[in-house]
Amino acid sequence: MPLLDHLIELRQRLLYSVIALFVAFFVSFFFAEYLYNFLVQPLADILLQRGDDRMARMIFTDLTEVFFTYIKVAFFFAAFITCPIFLSQIWKFVAPGLYKEERKAFGPFLVASPLLFFTGGALVYFLILPLAWEFFLHFETTGGDGTLPIQLEAKVGEYLALTMKLIFAFGICFQLPVLMTLLARAGIATSAGMAAKRKYAIVGVFVVAAVFTPPDPISQISLAIPIVLLYEISIYLAKMVERKRAQREEELNREAGIEE
Repeated sequence: MPLLDHLIELRQRLLYSVIALFVAFFVSFFFAEYLYNFLVQPLADILLQRGDDRMARMIFTDLTEVFFTYIKVAFFFAAFITCPIFLSQIWKFVAPGLYKEERKAFGPFLVASPLLFFTGGALVYFLILPLAWEFFLHFETTGGDGTLPIQLEAKVGEYLALTMKLIFAFGICFQLPVLMTLLARAGIATSAGMAAKRKYAIVGVFVVAAVFTPPDPISQISLAIPIVLLYEISIYLAKMVERKRAQREEELNREAGIEE
C-alpha cells in the first residue's frame, strides 16, 4: 500500500478506538458514583468497622471537586475497558507488515500486557489498600489533657489521586516480564546478563517501590516482592527465548548444510 493509504488506515483505526473510548466514558460517567464508591470501599470498610459513623465520610473543599473527580473516575475505567480495543486496532494495523514468526512472537504479549496490568491493579485493591489504610489510620489520636485530636478527613479528589497512583504504579511494574522478554527477543538483553545484575535490580526495585508507593514499609515491600518475582520470571522467559532462537539457528544451519 502507498504511504497515504497507510496513514488513512491508521487514522481510521485510531478513530474506532477513540469512539469506543468516548462511548465507554459516557457509560462510565453515568455510573461514576458507584465506581468511585467501589474504589473507596477498602477505606469505608475500615472506618465502618470502628463503629464511628460520623468519621466514615469523604469531604470536598471545592465546589467542582466531586464533579471533576467523577470525570477522572469515568475516564480511568473507560481507558481500562477499551485498552484491548486500542491494542487490537494497533495489532491489526501492524500485523500485515510482519512475518509469520514475528506475528507469533508478538501476539501473546498483546494478551499478557492487559492481564498483567489487571493483576497488579487487583493486588492493589484487595491487598495493598486495606493494609496501607490500616497503617495510616493508626496515626489518629483522640486528644485530651490540653491536646487536640488528630482525625482523618479524607478528601474526595486526594483519595482518588493516591489510589490511581498506586494502581498505575503496580500495573506498570507488572509489565516487567513483557518488557524484558521483548528485549531478549531483540537481543538487547540476555538471561545471563539479567541474572548477573540481579542484586542491582533488587536495589533498583526497592527504590522504585519507595518512589511509587506511600511512605510506609507495608506498601513498599508489597510492591517490591512481586516485582522481584517477576524479574526472576523474566530471566526464565529470556532463557526460553534464547533456547528457541538457538534451535531455530540449528535448523537453519542444518538446512543450509543439506542444500550445499
